[in-house]
Amino acid sequence: MILECSQCGSRYDVPSSAIGPDGRTVRCVNCKHSWFQSPEPLELTTPAEERAAPQLDAVEEPALPVPAEAVEAVDAEPEAYDPFADPPPPPRRGRLRWTIAAIVATLSVLLGGAALLHWKAPGVAAKLGLNFGAGETPLLFSEKNVELKTRTDGSRLFIVSGKVLNPTGSAQHVPDIRIRLMDGQGREVYGWRITPAARTLDAQAAMEFNGAKVDVPAEAKVARLSFASEIGE
Repeated sequence: MILECSQCGSRYDVPSSAIGPDGRTVRCVNCKHSWFQSPEPLELTTPAEERAAPQLDAVEEPALPVPAEAVEAVDAEPEAYDPFADPPPPPRRGRLRWTIAAIVATLSVLLGGAALLHWKAPGVAAKLGLNFGAGETPLLFSEKNVELKTRTDGSRLFIVSGKVLNPTGSAQHVPDIRIRLMDGQGREVYGWRITPAARTLDAQAAMEFNGAKVDVPAEAKVARLSFASEIGE
């Protein structure tokens, strides 16, 4: 039987047995168009009385010419090509691209969360059992010393020193030490931070600290020391 593609007009001579009694899906080799091909209709047996009927004169009409492109398409068909092969599966590039994007997004969230816990949310880290910061640090101050000196040039030098103690049985994160200078009414008039010599203090260990500032406000009367929370301070 002759199969003709409805999209490009290519024609193929295919055995009827290849289509089968139920029909099947075929695909054009030129344009890759697929369609369902029904089997050829069965020929009915002509009754005896109809065979005996007088024959009518038939006028033979010339056959229509076959388009050249159709003949060329049939001749150019490769021998190994199977018109009944299933269409190739769609490319998997899109699925791979989405998988990579999901992995990158997951890693970004994990890294961002770790950075937040380490640098901006030590209190949250401590509640999670991670010794990253100074949310409610168990560290203590000892041997605190505050001194105000007048230098030879007339400027005033404010000096703060002391020790940081770790009374616990495990190493602790050491945050910045916050110095606040208060006036007689308890209002803060000046402040700064002292960066510790190390960020980790072993169990039952101590660490010295010191800091100095020049020309602090004259109304400063009291110095208060605390551990910076590292959250917006």
